[in-house]
Amino acid sequence: MRLSDVAGAVGKGLFAGAAGTALMTISSTLEAKLTGRGSSSAPADAAGKVLGVQPRDEAGQARFSNAVHWGYGIGWGAVRGLIELTDPTPPAAAATHFAAVWGSSLVMLPAVDVAPPPWKQPLSGLATDAFHHTVYAVGTSVAFALLDR
Repeated sequence: MRLSDVAGAVGKGLFAGAAGTALMTISSTLEAKLTGRGSSSAPADAAGKVLGVQPRDEAGQARFSNAVHWGYGIGWGAVRGLIELTDPTPPAAAATHFAAVWGSSLVMLPAVDVAPPPWKQPLSGLATDAFHHTVYAVGTSVAFALLDR
């Protein structure tokens, strides 16, 4: 494997991550409107704690949350690119990516005290979160396959 192979896979992964993030944004926005659930601030709250960022008002919080959402999704796309270097089947690549992304959120958010551990969360909330992360991982994987043709 050459460095150019790694760079190409990461680059395609970043673009694929943007596509997956767009799909996750659509799915979570539609689900929130249908169920009346507000949008989650947990990822932005976690990033704010780690980075020492405290938005001044609701508009700043919304901008920061949006930036974290897109940066996180695009960044995890690079991981999807690296997964491709192991030559997995498409379903295995999507499943591995899903496990990495969702698994890390289930560990990271409680670790920085912005969400309870999974065993203390309602099953319905976990199922909704898993669904949106599945949309992201599958969307990212489909986009990666299209870019990799």
